[in-house]
Amino acid sequence: MSGKLSRRSGGVDPFIVMDVMAAAAEKEAAGETVIHLEVGQPSTPAPKGALAAAHAALDADRIGYVAALGMPALRERIARHYRETYGAEVAPERVIVTTGSSGGFPLAFLASFDAGDRVALAAPGYPAYRNILAALNLEAVDLPTSAEDRFQPTVAALEKAGPLDGLIVASPSNPTGTMVTRGELKALADWCNAHGVRLISDEIYHDIVYEGETHSAVEVSDTAIVVNSFSKYFSMTGWRVGWLVVPPDMVRTIERLTQNFFISVPTLSQHAALAAFECREELDGHVKRYRTNRDLLMAGLPAAGLDRLTPAQGAFYIYADVSHLTNDSRDFCSRMLREAGVATTPGVDFDRARGAGTLRISFAGATTEMEEAVRRLKQWRRV
Repeated sequence: MSGKLSRRSGGVDPFIVMDVMAAAAEKEAAGETVIHLEVGQPSTPAPKGALAAAHAALDADRIGYVAALGMPALRERIARHYRETYGAEVAPERVIVTTGSSGGFPLAFLASFDAGDRVALAAPGYPAYRNILAALNLEAVDLPTSAEDRFQPTVAALEKAGPLDGLIVASPSNPTGTMVTRGELKALADWCNAHGVRLISDEIYHDIVYEGETHSAVEVSDTAIVVNSFSKYFSMTGWRVGWLVVPPDMVRTIERLTQNFFISVPTLSQHAALAAFECREELDGHVKRYRTNRDLLMAGLPAAGLDRLTPAQGAFYIYADVSHLTNDSRDFCSRMLREAGVATTPGVDFDRARGAGTLRISFAGATTEMEEAVRRLKQWRRV
């Protein structure tokens, strides 16, 4: 007889992209090559300055616990980043270093909401939002979006959603790569303030932008929570370090939570993250490559029948409407992997209602891989 299992955790959906990665790994283990367009991970290592700082810390620091809110020097450097990048003054005391953005979201949700609260998010959207909310007994409220509103939430959609306690906005978005303007972000923030709704702004793809400008919620709201990470622009996924910017009255609440959940973020990663801020030239070079990759796929995919694509203003994703090719995106992606050796993520990971006709394509890899992916998909679609 087995022991008790939580009904709460049993209701959490899988993160399907991880299943795709596992299937791709099996294919590679069998000696076949796979072009990875499924994972949202830079193919580059941490920047050279971050690696040097980590080596230096290993030689000079005992790498013990640090303060639960993060190393003071890193918190101060993140605060300076908001002044330099957005012209916004953020007190270092409002900055909380987290175990990646994935560690930041549960802290933000627990500090903001009570069980049963309703939190709105765009559909399609990052599946872990919904899954973390479910694990915390919070209700995720999908806001259906369309190309007309660039797959971003609008005040009109919020007005139709019923009573809400929170709103998650991601710009640039995963999976669509679209962004909100400053005016749109301010309108959403003003609506949230007027209705007692906590705005949570996912900004982990800031600095990976091809069209327009990114704007932080700290520019338009004193009560919003900002989530960011060193994983994407800074190319430090496995280092697991991110941050929150929170209102002053929330700092102590989150400090108590992180003391008990995590004690502290890995010290070595914080040393490396601090140095990463000074590696802009190297990191901006990655963004130039992402732009080349995006342009290559946008030009080449239509010849493979994938011609209904989001503009991908930022991040490193293209969201493709494949409803003219399939009504089962999981099967479509499975066949693409099996027959063409190209791994992509089915849209059902991002949109439960309409994702059967969509898929996400990541262009975070090498340009040669994008070229090979287009070649393989053209050949596959001609079969």
